Amino acid sequence: MRVTNIGLIRERKIPQDSRVALTPDQCKWIQARRPGVQFIVQPSATRCYKDEEYERAGITLSEDLTGCTILLGIKEVPVADLLDGKTYLFFSHTKKQQPHNRQLLRAILQKNITLIDYECLEHEDGQRIIGFGFFAGIVGAHNGLMAYGNRTGLFTLDRVYKQRSFKELIHTYFGLRLPNLKIAVTGSGRVAQGLSEVMNLVGVHEVEPEEYLGRRFNYPVYTQLKSAQLYARKDNGGYERLDFHHHPERYQNKFPLYTSQTDILLNGVYWYPGVPRLFEPEAIRDEQFIIETIADVSDDEMGSVPINQRTQTIEDPVYGIDRNTLAITAPYLKGSVDIMAVGNLPNELPRDASRYFGEQLIKYVLDDLLGEGSATLKRATIVEKGVLTPFYSYLKEYAGSA
Repeated sequence: MRVTNIGLIRERKIPQDSRVALTPDQCKWIQARRPGVQFIVQPSATRCYKDEEYERAGITLSEDLTGCTILLGIKEVPVADLLDGKTYLFFSHTKKQQPHNRQLLRAILQKNITLIDYECLEHEDGQRIIGFGFFAGIVGAHNGLMAYGNRTGLFTLDRVYKQRSFKELIHTYFGLRLPNLKIAVTGSGRVAQGLSEVMNLVGVHEVEPEEYLGRRFNYPVYTQLKSAQLYARKDNGGYERLDFHHHPERYQNKFPLYTSQTDILLNGVYWYPGVPRLFEPEAIRDEQFIIETIADVSDDEMGSVPINQRTQTIEDPVYGIDRNTLAITAPYLKGSVDIMAVGNLPNELPRDASRYFGEQLIKYVLDDLLGEGSATLKRATIVEKGVLTPFYSYLKEYAGSA
């Protein structure tokens, strides 16, 4: 019987992340049903599931993962901690040629590593298979509302991370009464699902985009703007999904129609260079631009929200942008727009998010990973044994590889 050792690495990126790819119960379940699979977990004082929980589940703890074939993490692995010749699965944040991870990709190539990026695992229709997007949306929507409440003094919400679970977070919404807000939710993926979930939990009514644009309401409302509502061809005003993804330069964004009707923007669109931004930075100088709070859950700096200039931390999630100078300010100042932008939002509900992530990993990825692979897994492999795969050959210059 072939033995496959899978290691769960300790998260070392700063700020540290407490999420994990598989929970103790999930590791135990896999070991019981997949003969030959054994897990080894690197001890961690900051992981949301304690070392003792893995031990009670019968999982081995060890600092030494050199005997593992496959290594599972969440955030980027520091270059110094990469083990030669291993197969890694984590969010590398390299597919968009992010400058801060260029050295990481270069080291992966030099160390003959195979890198499978969770972000690149997609169904045939392009929908992401695995991720933390739903809980990013949950926390992002809460934090967006919290920031608006802090700014206006109209209501108060406590921090998500103070709750032990999503269930406890829901209990904090009992009795909450929101003013007559208009909230725009952008996107159609898991992030947008999480954003909409919170809207429904706090009693914000959903309305169609046309109705949203047409009038004010005497109760809080939101509208969800998917790609067909956000983008239109410059030549004929139409929208076709595949055409948009292959030729985003042919399209313009229709969101400026909503900036004079929206109090809070909850942004969950997937953005990459070439996709039209929601608005131009100078638009916030216009007195008709009434948005006061933007929760940029996608968190692409200078991306779909072009005034998002930096990523904040869970402890300090909100900053301001001066409407006239476009400079960064403290939050909640008159004459500014508040931005909530945090790169690891699901870490405010780490146990729920980890359990959700592990369920998807088991359902859609595990058997392919342990078996002969699949087209899906191949498409998500950025580097195979130290060589960029054909799908990601465009990263050659970025990585500085020969």
